[in-house]
Amino acid sequence: MKTVGRRANTEISFHATVKNLKKGCEFNDSVNKFFRAELRIPKGVYHYKTHEDASRHWTDCVVGGIVARQKDKK
Repeated sequence: MKTVGRRANTEISFHATVKNLKKGCEFNDSVNKFFRAELRIPKGVYHYKTHEDASRHWTDCVVGGIVARQKDKK
């Protein structure tokens, strides 16, 4: 079995902490910024042999959108 990533689980408590509130706000802001960006994924149905192929295609589309956005800014 292949481990893709690791995440530290935050402790669930009845008392909110400033640290966790700040982390939640930062996460929310980053998600909102991400979805405002244009991903530029061509329409169509895609079939991949492996998850790595699908991940590579996703990364190529995201990077292509970032590059195109930077070119538009100039």
